[in-house]
This record gives sequence, structure tokens and C-alpha cells, in this order.
Amino acid sequence: MASIRIPRAKRGDVNMTEGSITRHIIRFALPLLLGNLFQQLYNTVDTWVVGNYVSNEAFSAVGTVGPIINMLIGFFTGLASGAGVVISQYYGAKRYDKVRSTVHTAILMTLFLGVVFTVVGIAMIPMMLRLMKTPAEVFPESSAYLTIYFAGIMGLLVYNMGAGILRAVGDSRRPFYFLIVSALLNTVLDLVFVLLFHMGVEGVALATIIAQGVSAIMVLVCLAKTDSCIKVSLKHLKMDFAILGKIVKVGIPAAIQMAVTAFSNIFVQSYINYFGADCMAGWTAYAKIDQFILLPVQSIALASTTFVGQNLGINDTKRAKKGVTTAVGIGVITTLLLMAPVLLFAPQLVTFFNSKAEVVEYGTMLLRRISPFYILVCFNQIYAGALRGAGNSKVPTFIMLFSFVLFRQCYLFVMANFIVNEIMPIAMAYPAGWFMCSLLTVTYFYRTDLSGTRLVEDEPPKEAEAASGEA
Repeated sequence: MASIRIPRAKRGDVNMTEGSITRHIIRFALPLLLGNLFQQLYNTVDTWVVGNYVSNEAFSAVGTVGPIINMLIGFFTGLASGAGVVISQYYGAKRYDKVRSTVHTAILMTLFLGVVFTVVGIAMIPMMLRLMKTPAEVFPESSAYLTIYFAGIMGLLVYNMGAGILRAVGDSRRPFYFLIVSALLNTVLDLVFVLLFHMGVEGVALATIIAQGVSAIMVLVCLAKTDSCIKVSLKHLKMDFAILGKIVKVGIPAAIQMAVTAFSNIFVQSYINYFGADCMAGWTAYAKIDQFILLPVQSIALASTTFVGQNLGINDTKRAKKGVTTAVGIGVITTLLLMAPVLLFAPQLVTFFNSKAEVVEYGTMLLRRISPFYILVCFNQIYAGALRGAGNSKVPTFIMLFSFVLFRQCYLFVMANFIVNEIMPIAMAYPAGWFMCSLLTVTYFYRTDLSGTRLVEDEPPKEAEAASGEA
């Protein structure tokens, strides 16, 4: 049934199939970047608090469990990206009934996976910590942090899926607002639980899951109250298995790639842990700064995914490719601008997290040796994001698995066992993987036909749907 068009100001979604490409990418990426900055504050504040007010062992425990968390979160993020691609293509094609079905299917999938990940995450903690060769003095606190984190993982999954739904229709502002609230709440709770109640790593973990739960509630309320085609309601909450198949088709390859890459990083972390607690702490500080530096290009890559998805929804391949070129240019310039202050102020940046002299020495060395290679990340992230926006997630998945898992692990094995087992040659496994991934991804992108991967080609828009934001 046709209905009256809802004014754009009330909806918040953005049609990227017309207008300035540069403006669309920047306007989409900027709130997303700011939101990701606040999201990074979750674990960054955790590590800062324990590094300054608990102990060096607690700092290492919280900072080095990332690969374990990222393995499950990466798998879900890959699936969520599949839902986002399907929604963005249906939205671009003005198939609003299909957008609604995809949204509700994605929400149900998230709730189911939230239960599964809670159980699996807690059960796998001892095995994963042993695989990482976690030192005995760090093991108890790492285990305590992860147990609480996985017990509350449902909030993170629900927020990420809800935010992904909003971004798929061009709305990156409201997820940003929700992250501001949750990040500030996390910071306050960290200080309260650690300084006032002396709860240590358990306190920062509890603060994180409470803040994530609040962000999940906010995004669900937003989706329930919106006037757009992504409105969530109980009466429409059912599984559409045909659409689930499309989500899985795009999402599973990305999910496997992200989960396997994170799993391989557990072994990378084991190489780092070999050099002792000070090196672990220096790596933790480097990794926190690294995450902030890479946020702009990751945000631009997500903008590229949505832009390509919407434009291929109307089969405008030329505009989709032009958007990718524009995104790469913006990403390269932004990354270059960020690298200079990092190289100059590396010791001060590391000291912010941990002031121990040995830790600062390790962290500074890692930052100054690795950061010049960040420019490579622009190419593999943005071109891979564009391919996923086109519905082609298999090839970037295979490329990333080869580059970040097989190639990187071979590099580490040869370096540690046959050449020189020192920290910097080991750490250079990351730039080596970035180079291989960028080379293969860019080569494939310019040899493929994006229009051949559309998901809505056989489903033309109905007249009534084309006139309305709701079905």
C-alpha cells in the first residue's frame, strides 16, 4: 500500500545515488569517524585506567586480549556487513518492503547469535589464553576481564547491528550520538569502579558491558520510533529465509575472514608475549594508538561500502567506481596528515598509557617503525569495502585470508626460527601483510565488473514503493 512520503528531516536516511560524491563520502564518514573514536574509548579508557591506577600486569591483561574478543566480534561484524549491503542495495533500488524484511531478519539473527557468542566466548577463554602463551602473572586478570566481557556481549552485538542498519541507509549521525553517551558513561564507570570500589580489571570490564548495553537500548529505541522504512516493530519481527540467504551469501565470507584473521592474531600475540611483560605493554600502547590512526580510513571504507551498494542498486556502475576513487584520495590525504604528529610525539603518546621507561622504549620504536606503512591500509580497506558494497565479499575475503593469515604466519615462522627472533622483524609482519593485501585487492578491483555482483537485479521497484519510504 502506498503512503505519504515522510519528510527527509524526520528520517535521517540519505540517498547517495545523486548529488556530490565527495560531499556524500565526507558527510557519511565524518560522523562515523567521530563515533568510532568514541567506541575506541571503551577499551582505551580501560587500559589507561588500569595502566595508571592498577598494575602493569593488569595493563597487559586488558590490552592484549583484543585478538580473542575480535575473533567472535569479527565474525559477527562480517555477518552484519552482509545485512548492511543487502539493505543498502534494496534502499537504493527503492524496494522498501525488502528493506523492512531485511531489518527484521537481521535483528532476529543478532539475538540468536548473542546467546551463542556468550556461551562460546566464556567456554573458550582458557584455551585461547594458553594459545597466546599468556604469562602466568597476567593469566588470572585476562581471564577475569574476558569472562565479564563475554557475559555482556549481547549489548555490543545489538548496537553494532542497529548502527549498521542506520548506516546502510546513509544515517551515520545517530549511531555517533549513541556512542558519545555510552563512551562517556564507560569513562565515568571505569573511574568509579576502579578508584572508588577498587575492583581492578573486573571493574573496567563491568563498566564496558554496562555502557554497551545502554548503547544497544538507544539504537533499538531509535529503530522502533523512526518513520523510515527501517522501522522495527514486534508484529514484523520474523525470519525471512530468502533474505537471510542473501545476508549469509555476502556476510559469511567476510565473517570467516574477520574471525580467522583475528584468530591468527592470537598466534601473532604469542610471538609478542615471548619477549616479556614490558614488550607486551609496549605493544599494547602501540596497538591503542594504531587503532586511532586507522579510524579515518576505516570510516571512509564503510562510506565506500554504502555508496557502492546504493548506486549499484540502480545499476550506476560508473558513479559507484568514481566514488571509490574519491574515497581512496580522501583516505590517503587523511592518513598522511595523521602520520606526522605520531612520528614526532611517539614517546609522549606511549607515556600517556604507561610511563615505565622500558614500555615507552618498546612502544616508541614500534610506532616510528610501523606507522609509515599505514598508507597501504588505505588501499586494501577501501577497495575491499567497495567490493563488499557490490555484493562481492568472497574475493576480498580470500585475499585477506591469504595476506593476513597464511602469508603473515609464514613470515613469522621463518623470521622467528630461521632469521632473527627480535621484536621489530616480528612486528613488521603487519606491514608485509598490508602490502600483499593491497596489491592483490587493487589488481582484482580493476579487473572485475561490479555490476555482475548486484543482489537486486531481478527485483525492479514497484510504483507504490518508489513513491514512499514505507511499504
